[in-house]
Amino acid sequence: MAIIDNLQKISDTVWELPSSYKEGMRVPARIIATEKLVCEMDEAVYQQISNVATLPGITRYALCMPDGHSGYGFPIGGVAAMDVHEG
Repeated sequence: MAIIDNLQKISDTVWELPSSYKEGMRVPARIIATEKLVCEMDEAVYQQISNVATLPGITRYALCMPDGHSGYGFPIGGVAAMDVHEG
């Protein structure tokens, strides 16, 4: 099953991979993009943003902006906030 099949539509421009998607995810991963952009993103982007969601100290969400594309571990266009005491 493709990762995109696991996305939950929150709104027209917000899509979520739930924290139950991958073992170890501490928070959900959210993709901020239109449906067209979401469908055109490389599947590696979804793997990388779900990996970001496993990082110690991450708070609330791992985010991927509309320009998201695969990087070296962390997707380009990815955003994550960390708790300074936990991360």
